[in-house]
Amino acid sequence: MPQEFDVVCLGGGVAGEAIGHALKGRGLSLAIVERELVGGECPYWGCVPSKTLLRSGETLEEAGRARTLAASRVEWDVDFPRVSKRVLWMARDLDDSRPAAALVAAGAKLVRGSGNLVDLRTVVVGGEQLVARKAVVIANGGVAAIPPIDGLDKVEFWTNRQAAVPRELPERLVVLGGGAVGVELAQAFARLGSKVTVVEAGPRLLPMEEPEAAAALQPHLHADGIQVFVGDPCVAVEKHAGDVVLHLKSGAVVSGDRLLVATGRRPNFEAWKTAGLAQTERGWLKVDPETLMARDGIYGAGDITGIGGFTHLAYYHAQIIARRLRGEDARADHTAVPRVTYTDPEVASVGWSQQIARDRGVDVIVTTTDPGETARGYIHDFHGGTLKLVGDRERGVLVGATLVTPRAGEILGELILAIKMHTPLKEMADVIHPYPAFNRVLGAAVGELAAQVS
Repeated sequence: MPQEFDVVCLGGGVAGEAIGHALKGRGLSLAIVERELVGGECPYWGCVPSKTLLRSGETLEEAGRARTLAASRVEWDVDFPRVSKRVLWMARDLDDSRPAAALVAAGAKLVRGSGNLVDLRTVVVGGEQLVARKAVVIANGGVAAIPPIDGLDKVEFWTNRQAAVPRELPERLVVLGGGAVGVELAQAFARLGSKVTVVEAGPRLLPMEEPEAAAALQPHLHADGIQVFVGDPCVAVEKHAGDVVLHLKSGAVVSGDRLLVATGRRPNFEAWKTAGLAQTERGWLKVDPETLMARDGIYGAGDITGIGGFTHLAYYHAQIIARRLRGEDARADHTAVPRVTYTDPEVASVGWSQQIARDRGVDVIVTTTDPGETARGYIHDFHGGTLKLVGDRERGVLVGATLVTPRAGEILGELILAIKMHTPLKEMADVIHPYPAFNRVLGAAVGELAAQVS
């Protein structure tokens, strides 16, 4: 017999969890369908373990910097089993019993298995039918996208899932893809002792960011011993004498004992495509960006919308949807969605790039500076960063910002708020920043941008 609920959520990741807790005690019955682990990609195979792995490498790099700043000799032996054990512990040892129990305690019914949306109100899981009286929420995210490269399907390779909770330290690691996931994991393994090569088909690393970000970051990757190929696509892969061998378009050959494929994500559309819902050009669930509705009574949350693959955005979407389910006219605002790549130095950005702003008809004004050329930069012994601010001359406001510097993700908060609230540049220029904090670099840069306002 079908089981009826007010709301059925397809996916128990960050968005599904957040909806479950936000509806607690609100008088709405909820079923959450999860085929893997409650919490989704982030805590087990994404953000949490990968940043823990990066932190391990960062501590070694900091120890090495002591040779310049504080010590005549520093030595260490990498204990990779210790690193691996801590990473797995941070990933809850791939055990979701506690978050699953918390969802049930919040009043949700957790249904384990692969769910399929067979019509606009019914999700089938195994032999069970879950019928939504009020709404269906699709929050089932995506998986690693594997490019159609000749021979790739015939070799063993890692995706983020194996690389983020590694049981082994490769001697030579080849990373296919130079986006955020690729460069983060490349640096983590390089600092732990792997010889790393990154192959990016596009003209630069971090293709979603400003060109200045890649230009600033790449020398830091080189300093970690990472070899980088850009603008040279991989055209074939083969196995040879225990190695994975990549043949690039230029004729160059790259090999390693491990291959990590980090070429983006694709949507888990198989679970809902037969229900006749519209998709974007890249296959994501097409939703109204304000209401997050795909159809009446059908919501999309998080990665599956294609708006952005960020844990913080999935959580935000869940809050908007939960408020709408409670009867409020809540609407999402994607004006200032932050992005952070947790390399060393960090790459953080928010808003529009210079090119996107121009494409949208903005009378663009720009200023750039190097956070390394500040008092805190010299104190920290940091060299070679960038800060780029993009403004709208006519409105006199900030529309985009990119930073490559230590603590970039922490500095970004002020800029997120300014873009969201359309704070006048002249008001931003009047903000007092503490000396000698890293964020003090914003003062002069915003002042230069404000001076360009007509």
